[in-house]
Amino acid sequence: MAAEIVEESFPDVAPHLQDLVLDNPDVEQFLQDLAVYSGERLSVPDHEVFCGITLIRRKKATTVASSNPCARLMDELQNKYGDGPCLTAMREMVTVHVPDLSLETRWPGYVRAVVGQGTESLLSVPLPLEGETRGALNLYSQRTHAFTVESIAAVEAFCEQASKGLRLALRMGQLQDTKENMTAAMQSRTVIDLATGAIMAQNRCSQDEAFKVLVRASSTRNMKLHDVATGVIASISRSSEVVTFFDE
Repeated sequence: MAAEIVEESFPDVAPHLQDLVLDNPDVEQFLQDLAVYSGERLSVPDHEVFCGITLIRRKKATTVASSNPCARLMDELQNKYGDGPCLTAMREMVTVHVPDLSLETRWPGYVRAVVGQGTESLLSVPLPLEGETRGALNLYSQRTHAFTVESIAAVEAFCEQASKGLRLALRMGQLQDTKENMTAAMQSRTVIDLATGAIMAQNRCSQDEAFKVLVRASSTRNMKLHDVATGVIASISRSSEVVTFFDE
């Protein structure tokens, strides 16, 4: 990696990625854009590097984006073997440098699988994130000894800035997931409440007694309570569709 990026602190990276998050709140697309942007930004005219991004969420490692099919393959093989430079970088939160893959003795299963795939050296840098989520930006080169001490420091500086945009994207993604889960729960609750009211009207019973009728039917038929309630509404209104005030 050429010296042009060695002294750069990448002050424009975080604002650029934050704008990208706000313009495109889809997390998957943001990650793909980040991988492509990283590969382009950390390459120089005489040396192209490929970029892959891996996240550990809910204790499972997943290759979430890549700038090149080769980078995706290199990342996914680590996940397959359960070990490798990227997973080590995330577990230990340290930069992992492999100057010559053919001479690497760590992660033997992974190394045997990737030797001959065109990658000669690689660099995995952890991304500071939040909570139990871990991430790493992985750079792959078709040259041996492609990453110098200076260029490694530059990539670490880049990752420090890039992680700010990534944290924002993941936080927005979590908020969207929470919103969708709450909407689904409210919709389900509405269906159950409507069915309970219908049973109260038909049987002239209390709300508690009507709800117990639904629960017994759910247990006897081995069906979800929501599905039983939907069936009750369909039998009365000839339609199982329920429109709620919070539907978008």
